[in-house]
Amino acid sequence: MSYVEELRAVVGHRPLILVGAVVVIVDENNHLLLEERKFPKGLWGLPGGLMELGESTEDTAKREVMEETGFTIDVLHLINVYSGPQHFVVAENGDEFYVVTVAYYSNTYHGDLVVNKKESLSFKFFSPDELPNKMVGSHQVVIEEFLNKH
Repeated sequence: MSYVEELRAVVGHRPLILVGAVVVIVDENNHLLLEERKFPKGLWGLPGGLMELGESTEDTAKREVMEETGFTIDVLHLINVYSGPQHFVVAENGDEFYVVTVAYYSNTYHGDLVVNKKESLSFKFFSPDELPNKMVGSHQVVIEEFLNKH
């Protein structure tokens, strides 16, 4: 059972503060890797997820990328940290949380892309000028900030 699942068993649907990490993965053509997510279904987003006990945000980012894509990330670069009332989420099951998201980018990774069917429908590298319309809103903000800086 994950840390968040253990917390939920105690507090139910009450609001929590959760920390997570996402990664903008950039290939040699400067295309960005996006995940077609199972939840929320049909939206594209960045690989990432929630921190477990004892992890740093860098550890979280690398673990989540490995679990979701099969890629090993060598070096992470900080984009920004996102938090505040606009990052309040109510999940489909009624769980409420405020998320603090630490966003990174990396162009140094290796391994074979493997889709974790528990979490993802597919992955695709997109040109920055051809990103999908249906994206996780907070991830779109991260990508826009990344593209404006690079």
